[in-house]
Amino acid sequence: MSSAVPFSSILFDRPSDASERGDPSMFADLNLDQVFAAVVAGRDEYDLMSFFRAPLRDVRAVKYRHQVQRDLADEALSKAMADFALRMREMRKSLALVRKLHTRYQKEYWFLDAASIYRRAVSALSDALTAINPGSRGFTAFGRYLADYTQSAAFTGLVADIDGVTSALAAVRYCVNIKGNRVRVSRYDDEADYSAEVQRTFAKFAAGAVKDYRIGFGSRAEMDHVEARILDLVARLYPEAFGALDEFCASRAGYLDKTIRVFDREVQFYAAYQDFIAPMKAAGLEFCYPAMSAASKETSAHDSFDLALAAKLMPRAAAVVRNDFYLGGPERVFVVTGPNHGGKTTFARMFGQLHYLASLGYPVPAREAALFLPDRVFTHFEREEDLATLRGKFEDELVRIRGVLDQATGDSIVVMNESFGSTTLRDALFVGERVLGRMSALGLLGVYVTFVDELASLNEACVSMVGTVVPDDPAERTYKIIRKPADGLAYAAAIAGKYGLTYRQLMERRAS
Repeated sequence: MSSAVPFSSILFDRPSDASERGDPSMFADLNLDQVFAAVVAGRDEYDLMSFFRAPLRDVRAVKYRHQVQRDLADEALSKAMADFALRMREMRKSLALVRKLHTRYQKEYWFLDAASIYRRAVSALSDALTAINPGSRGFTAFGRYLADYTQSAAFTGLVADIDGVTSALAAVRYCVNIKGNRVRVSRYDDEADYSAEVQRTFAKFAAGAVKDYRIGFGSRAEMDHVEARILDLVARLYPEAFGALDEFCASRAGYLDKTIRVFDREVQFYAAYQDFIAPMKAAGLEFCYPAMSAASKETSAHDSFDLALAAKLMPRAAAVVRNDFYLGGPERVFVVTGPNHGGKTTFARMFGQLHYLASLGYPVPAREAALFLPDRVFTHFEREEDLATLRGKFEDELVRIRGVLDQATGDSIVVMNESFGSTTLRDALFVGERVLGRMSALGLLGVYVTFVDELASLNEACVSMVGTVVPDDPAERTYKIIRKPADGLAYAAAIAGKYGLTYRQLMERRAS
């Protein structure tokens, strides 16, 4: 029986927001597979990976998650959620024992234990939410649901049954008399407790260090056949108490409220990410809730960084290079050029990560950001040649980009990295012009990392971004990607100058 107060999900503002639209094939290109694997580590029981394949498409739905996470920044609420999760995990452990054990009354005891833990978890969380009074629509609605549920006949009846059965079992007292290989079980009837007398008798022999001959009880979950038989005999002596236990387990098999069960899983989507980014925040990296739009494509970010790279650098995450970018007016695609190993691919991944993480409603790795909410994020990264396709590398790249552009819309994000590097400069320029022309015509947002400088100024939709080097030592990368005209020739000239290979230097050397 569920509460009358409406509540659907702490993750999805509306049920329609929950449809899966993500394409996990691009996770590896953006290193999001590494990020998500680290986020869910230790939380396999919640199956959180499926949520990462369900990006949101409505700004309203994103703001719903932002509000929930701002509430969770409150220490008291965060602790209440952690305590609730711990109790629910203990409940599941007890239920797991029920499935493993074979002895009837032992199975029933652990089921009663699971229900008792659930009762405490729900009551404590309801009290905490009432005291904290969080402001998000998600937590406000769930708090009302929980308050109503704890007053419902379903829950109050469960509590009464738990208390009744527990009290009845607590009153069970019995004696076990062992003589030879015979065991007799009887009700306890105020017989003398001989344990104290035995201890007094043997106390005089305990002077100094002595060997302990006591036999300890094992920690096995399953009873042996003797213990099980004794328990059966005790149940015969107290038929009312054990009959109540039988009745409880039969009538309360479905005690776990579905909405609370779903909440327990869904709230871990937030807790897991917060735990993942907490060390990076402590190291000095900033995360923000981006301003999101499904209409404006004026996109920007300040001090943004590659989340996967930052996680890999821990505990030196603060060493990660942060970059800024913005697109305004007709600008749509960053064309990134510059020296090899200068941070171009990292910039491209960062751009894709920011938009996909934002579509999940997560805080993004940046000090400040205004992002577009895409319908899909596509990637086109270099691949090893696949002999099974019977296609060459360049042909395979053309087939894959054709597939991307056939699916992409004006609301998509496309991240292309070092595409068409396996062909000649002439062919790379020819294909690049047509691909960028198609991307510009669609009006989508994207990044195009290339070695062809001419593409950086193809049309008004293309914005040139360049990987920079140290001015006094062009062989040393800064890993900063800045907005300026492509200068591949200037970079080549600087390298030639450093090593004495300019035309003037060569002619002077020849003349001497």
